Amino acid sequence: MRIGAQDVLLVIDVQNDFCPGGALAVAEGDAVIEPILRLAPRFGHIVLTQDWHPASHSSFAMSHPGGKPFETIRLDYGAQTLWPAHCVQGTPGAEFHPALRLPQAELVLRKGFRPAIDSYSAFYENDRTTPTGLAGYLRERGIERVFLAGLAYDYCVAWSALDARRLGWPAIVIRDACRAIDLDGSGARAEAGFERAGVEVIDSTELEG
Repeated sequence: MRIGAQDVLLVIDVQNDFCPGGALAVAEGDAVIEPILRLAPRFGHIVLTQDWHPASHSSFAMSHPGGKPFETIRLDYGAQTLWPAHCVQGTPGAEFHPALRLPQAELVLRKGFRPAIDSYSAFYENDRTTPTGLAGYLRERGIERVFLAGLAYDYCVAWSALDARRLGWPAIVIRDACRAIDLDGSGARAEAGFERAGVEVIDSTELEG
């Protein structure tokens, strides 16, 4: 597959708290960095997302009396997994992993900063209707395809890929540049969603350009 001049590499949430030793560490999360850095010079457009929560965010188990990490509750916008506190604004855990050196990135999109709603997707809050503004940015830049990498494969990467398809872009997930949480079958659910929506999943070795 050849990378085009108007393709974007969307790098999702490669932050300290999602890497080994972090508050919500994804197994081998830092292993995504090598393929991302290897591929990045081939792309003319790169966008980074950054989870950016207030300290009392509604998705944190600690914000709900008796709440336990990884259980599911109902909030106004629907089902919400409760997470350990992570990627709190201004903390070291919210910073990008120091090895993720992408100074050529054109945009850093912060998400999850609204206290009452979580934000997995780079395009919408978890109510699936409140936009982040990324779609408008990509349209104005004339982006033709969205390639995705980062953390976590079955949550923020998956929701972003599905929303890219919903908005009309071809979406290509670079599997070896992602790692999954795989919570209660979330990996299999993400892949079933990809198949239904027409999200393509490839290996980085399949990319040319």
